[in-house]
Amino acid sequence: MRDPHQSLRSTAAGTVSAALIAGAAFGLAPAAQAAPAERPAAAATAGVRFVDIPGDGGTVLKANVVTPAGARAGTSYPAIVLPTSWAMPQIEYIAQAKKLAAAGYVVVSYNSRGFWQSGGEIEVGGPEDIADASKVIDWTLKNTPTDPDKVGMAGVSYGAGISLLAAAHDKRVKAVGALSGWGDLVESIYSGRTQHAQAGALLGGAGYLTGRPSAELKRILKDFLGSNLDSEDEMIAWGTKRSPTTYLDRLNKNGAAILLANAWGDTIFPPNQYASFYEKLTGPKRLEFRPGDHATAEATGLLGLPNDTWTTTQRWFDHYLKGEKNGIDKEPPVQLKSRSTGGYEGYADWKSVGATSKKIDLAGSTTIRANVDSGANGGIVMLSNTLDQFLKLPPVASMPLLPRRYAAVWQSERAEREQRVRGTAKLHTTVTSTKESGTLVAYLYDVGPLGLGKLVSNAPYTFHGKTPGKPFAVDLELFSTAYDVPAGHRLALVVDTVDPLYVEHNPSGAQLTFSSPGTDPSYVSVPLREQ
Repeated sequence: MRDPHQSLRSTAAGTVSAALIAGAAFGLAPAAQAAPAERPAAAATAGVRFVDIPGDGGTVLKANVVTPAGARAGTSYPAIVLPTSWAMPQIEYIAQAKKLAAAGYVVVSYNSRGFWQSGGEIEVGGPEDIADASKVIDWTLKNTPTDPDKVGMAGVSYGAGISLLAAAHDKRVKAVGALSGWGDLVESIYSGRTQHAQAGALLGGAGYLTGRPSAELKRILKDFLGSNLDSEDEMIAWGTKRSPTTYLDRLNKNGAAILLANAWGDTIFPPNQYASFYEKLTGPKRLEFRPGDHATAEATGLLGLPNDTWTTTQRWFDHYLKGEKNGIDKEPPVQLKSRSTGGYEGYADWKSVGATSKKIDLAGSTTIRANVDSGANGGIVMLSNTLDQFLKLPPVASMPLLPRRYAAVWQSERAEREQRVRGTAKLHTTVTSTKESGTLVAYLYDVGPLGLGKLVSNAPYTFHGKTPGKPFAVDLELFSTAYDVPAGHRLALVVDTVDPLYVEHNPSGAQLTFSSPGTDPSYVSVPLREQ
């Protein structure tokens, strides 16, 4: 039988290895060091104090504090706590912290445990990280002129996840700005029961390079990247414990105002899981999606440049912490920026995004062979969708040149008018495999007159324990998006079995047959915005 993660070795193992070698060679994975409680003000950047904050169990968390200029004794201000992103140093938010302080906030940013000079080990949003956030709030209330009734949290990526988890466990958190984060960690990197290989390798490698993974995390990474299905239940339980959606009841009861923002092409935390999480929130909430990959929509703001995501984040806090009547609570709470036009669209809720749908019938019976990349793929983590964001250059594939031996292809008729794809496309089909395990990847393409397809969306699907030769139904949600297909173009669905983004579970020599029984026709449903 073919090694189920053979394709992983050529795409992901190199990432981890490079990170480990670099970390060993240059000594970039620092150990926690003891330090004075606070550095002298003269050594700090103007307006910024660098401090040590005792986290859970006394673990030292390296932090910095920015207070409003001219803060007077006896005057209190709203505060915003910013946990750092995965692998980022404590100065990550300096530019935004200064802007927020100038607007009247006390801002405390701290290096998440296990990274850089903070103590402890990387726990990936575990109980220690949640407790750390509360300890930082304790310290902030004791050592800064903070109003205890006006505490918010925000962060990018890892900082977003910790902020949401903290808001579920600490009632003092009144508002959250969760940018490029996760609501469901399992659905983020294990959607369709398929390991997101490049994402997992990137996170693991960066963790080893800039911090100290815990023994538990090392074991989970080894089992995850090594396709150890004997540990699947343990891995899922580990991820579930670290998912804000697990604590929805607490989060809704505490009532914090939640802003969620993400990118359509986020290859670490795909948009579907954030939209699903948003729909389950019952308090004040807002959901924003923009073009880009993981954290690229917020990146310019971290450099102090104008940035829509950070502008909205400050408006969110201005309203829910300072009580300003800036109208953000009156705007449509779901805000989408199209990948094609760059324009914003507002919706009352996520369910309203794809008001209508177009079904493409997947007629006939098609058999493909596994183990070979047909040329259709989702691109490269952190690169392909960034090119789409800035240059409108998504991954492409030529429909006429895709080898039908390894790829199943269905195309719609040419559309007479523009089709504005909005939301989540859904695939329903019947599969018969020659082996009990397997992986398929579905792609939706915008196909021009010459047959060149631009990637609209994709998603993987893995099965285990199926009876060879016995048909079974597959229902798969592709990653949500907002993309305009020009008039005269076709939509195409392509399915193959290998994509460098994901781990492949097809045994050597496996074949997959896609059929459309009369009693259960196969189709792909594409959500469209009303014209």
